Amino acid sequence: MTVFSTGCRCLAVVGVLMVVLTPTAAATPVDRTETDRSVSADKSFAVYIGRNLTANGHPFLAGFGHEPSSHWFDIVARRQHPPGSTIEVGATEKADIPGELSRIPQVEQTARYLTSNYSEFKGFPSPLTNGGLNEYGVSARDVWSNSRPELVRDTPTPQHGPNYSDLSRIVMERAHTAREAVQIVGDLINRYGYTTYGGNSHLFADADEGWILIEMAGGKGLWAAQRLGPDEVRVSYPGYLGDFPTTPDADHLSSPNLISYGIERGWWNPAQGTPFNVQAVYGTPFPGKPVAVGAAADPADPSPYRHPPSLEAEFRRLAPVTLRDVQRIVRDPRWSDDRSGYGQVAELNDRLSDPELATLWVAVTAAVTAPYIPFHIGTQSVPPEYRQHRYLTHDAASTYLNPEFAEQEATEFATQTYKRLLYATCSRKQRYLGQVTKAWEGFEAVELAQLGDVEQRAARFYAGGDRVAAQQVLAEASTRWAEDGLALGDHLLADVLARDKADGGIHQPDPAQGQDMSLHTTAPARDRVNCDRGGGWADGGTLARKGHYGDPADVPDYRAGAIAPANQWWRYVLVGFGGALVGAAALWSIKLRRRT
Repeated sequence: MTVFSTGCRCLAVVGVLMVVLTPTAAATPVDRTETDRSVSADKSFAVYIGRNLTANGHPFLAGFGHEPSSHWFDIVARRQHPPGSTIEVGATEKADIPGELSRIPQVEQTARYLTSNYSEFKGFPSPLTNGGLNEYGVSARDVWSNSRPELVRDTPTPQHGPNYSDLSRIVMERAHTAREAVQIVGDLINRYGYTTYGGNSHLFADADEGWILIEMAGGKGLWAAQRLGPDEVRVSYPGYLGDFPTTPDADHLSSPNLISYGIERGWWNPAQGTPFNVQAVYGTPFPGKPVAVGAAADPADPSPYRHPPSLEAEFRRLAPVTLRDVQRIVRDPRWSDDRSGYGQVAELNDRLSDPELATLWVAVTAAVTAPYIPFHIGTQSVPPEYRQHRYLTHDAASTYLNPEFAEQEATEFATQTYKRLLYATCSRKQRYLGQVTKAWEGFEAVELAQLGDVEQRAARFYAGGDRVAAQQVLAEASTRWAEDGLALGDHLLADVLARDKADGGIHQPDPAQGQDMSLHTTAPARDRVNCDRGGGWADGGTLARKGHYGDPADVPDYRAGAIAPANQWWRYVLVGFGGALVGAAALWSIKLRRRT
């Protein structure tokens, strides 16, 4: 059996400090007739692509979170913490599997990292995170992974220990390598337990390797992790592990009871001679049906494309994989829809002239209708439009605004703008998706054309010892790209809405007012707002579009002002002509007065 090894240098303080979790008489298995309703076949997405499959030898870790709540981008600074500091972890009694918050030790120094935060997941305190990129070049993604129903039913309540978001945040704060990220998570679960919503997984990666880690429900501290090498592609949608060795192996780590508990429950019998398969023993079948490479999913499949091996086979065919390919994977309309809370792409490069040049490409909401903005570790600030606002935040409608946030809230919220563009585009996707995609990919082509010069200027300052000047170069570039992206988003949204109004008007249900505007939480994926045209874009998914990327010529003049409805262009011509006449008359009047 593979046993967790304690070789993590950053847990030395944690190893000395201990926390007593509050005991409770209710810590017994609860009879659940069905699994946690939040554990659906429709949550976050992540993909790891090994360096031998990429065009420049850099591995990629990318994906998005699937949460219907407010999302914003954040840069978390490196911090020093006084000895004896603790952090709050876990969930409250409001979680579907009730928990109890507790405190565990914090390390003395935590790392700088880039992340997307969000405001709501039932019973899990906000802000929540699924990972990001830290100053040591470690990237993380968090993805659902349903445990078998018996484990969900048998989870004692109230639960204690860190939840999925706590683990993601702690890894960003502490991990120097992807392997160490696994060790940190495993050690925390072994020591303090684990608070679950029904099973979960993480993908961790650095420039050398990736790791997939599965955390099981059940309250037994079950977890397992496998190394991903340079020739591998791994898709978590959901996260999964297959055959797993029963003897120690450098490429596999696990809780001490991983094998023995499966035998104890009768879920695996070594005498039968079959491999120990983590998904078969502790998980559930994939929710979606297999899909042939290049084919569209079965229209009757309620969970289309939720079959990771099918997507892995498709993405291997992308090799040699480029940054634009990976951005397009996360943007693909087959899964980037109304519950795609944001998009991230980390290109993991350990040959940078300075670690602060490491970059996380971020779309603040569904990338299908939002731009990727490159943020470097050295970037010191985020434009207020990309920071936290109250849109889609729990209880915002029943409370008033804290005056400290008044000016920030007064700014346009990029997440809401791009979300509006999603609704407008996907409502008439046959008409608008191609135009919007071309605009964003063209915009990103401009960013990439400018990125090299920005990084070279910053690198010269770093080499000269002027870190402040280098950071200013990076911040100014990210701010400019973010602001230009928002201006282009406003332009595209105005254009689409103007054309809608000219072409039959904005659709409204009948009666239009006073209705519940929510979609039932158990609705199939394709009942949600989405832009899938039956296999991706009009010409197919990411693989079908390989080799054809953004053209700056496809970016409209987004600084030109108001958009004229398609059949009312003459109004704007007349207004312009009239303005010219008024201006000419004014000049003639001034000249006449001067003569007299």
